[in-house]
Amino acid sequence: MSDARFEISAGFLPLLDSALLVAAREKDFATDEGIELNLVRETSWANIRDRLAVGHFQVAHMLAPMPIACNLGLTPLAASTIVPMALGLGGNAITVSKALWQHMVAHGATADLSPRAAGDALRAVVAERARAGAAPLRFGVVHPYSGHNYELRYWLAACGIEPDRDIEIVILPPPLMADALGSGALDGFCAGEPWNTAAVMLGHGRIATVKARIWRSSPEKVLGADARWAETNADALAALLRAIYRAAQWCAEPANHAELAQILSAPAYVGRPALWMRPALSGHLGITDGISVEVDDFFVPQAKAATFPWKSHALWFYSQMVRWGQVGHSVANAAIARETYRPDLYRAALKPLGVALPGANAKVEGALQTATPVGSAGASLVLGPDGFFDGSLFDPDDLDGYIAAQKSPTGY
Repeated sequence: MSDARFEISAGFLPLLDSALLVAAREKDFATDEGIELNLVRETSWANIRDRLAVGHFQVAHMLAPMPIACNLGLTPLAASTIVPMALGLGGNAITVSKALWQHMVAHGATADLSPRAAGDALRAVVAERARAGAAPLRFGVVHPYSGHNYELRYWLAACGIEPDRDIEIVILPPPLMADALGSGALDGFCAGEPWNTAAVMLGHGRIATVKARIWRSSPEKVLGADARWAETNADALAALLRAIYRAAQWCAEPANHAELAQILSAPAYVGRPALWMRPALSGHLGITDGISVEVDDFFVPQAKAATFPWKSHALWFYSQMVRWGQVGHSVANAAIARETYRPDLYRAALKPLGVALPGANAKVEGALQTATPVGSAGASLVLGPDGFFDGSLFDPDDLDGYIAAQKSPTGY
């Protein structure tokens, strides 16, 4: 018999950014908080969503926009879901086939992961193929309501490519991306690690750009929690948030990266070589055979308030749902998106630890060009840089203006 005060089951997908949940269990941070944390590896984001809805999981490693989509009624069999914590910043990349990369190089693509150079080159390739009557390029993303879908579309649109006209976007689970690229089923994909590194190491593709360059310090995965369970088990949830925060601190230490990569490589977790985990953890990203690029903020598990559930992040994702025709914009829908993220629960759980807690619930996204000390409760807090590659800003207090200013899906 377990002497844990709380038993919590959490679903996750085999991705590097499940690291915080995995470390919370494997390094006993959950046990120290009185939690028996059962981690269940799943095969798709739809399974994560559905098993949370039917009560198999109380919490889950989730795509940051997915709980918003659940609460907006955009997904079948969705429970009311809250986000009391984020699970880090960044971690994604856009990888293309070697053949496509060669065409992009002919049009000015560079080896420095520049989103602008890669995007402009891709636009030229798309135009060239259209003139030749070739089929549209096919890119994979992991789910319609994913940061991957929105960052890929944002990047394409900012570079003059209309996602719904000029290319084809298909849905595929992340573990299949590298093989799909190698088989020719995809020309490119946007996914989390280690699947971009896998494509490189297997000789299937080339990393063209990364999320950390498209939108610096941007959100990716979150802890989703069944809202009813969270309301009736507030102490259990708070204990879990403390365990995950301590796990984030452990994951952030470079001295722990070799051990973390080894833990994640186990069949119960990512189930792939530890060597595939190391580039994202170190920021020393191998983009193709023999070429690496330093991306210090490729994956940020703890610094820059990386686990804080910013309402401005929720509203930016909502703005993209509106932009791409997934939901209509209304005051009520915006409120649902905003209230999905719960910084109040985060603060209540972590205040006893004396950690740096942002003084605000939202911020202007893209406004910090350099690392900037900000007001906080507890320890000192530094945010940024957090800029979008095209120089734009997202002010959550001007949501209507931002949505109106974006090009519509059909108005290119």
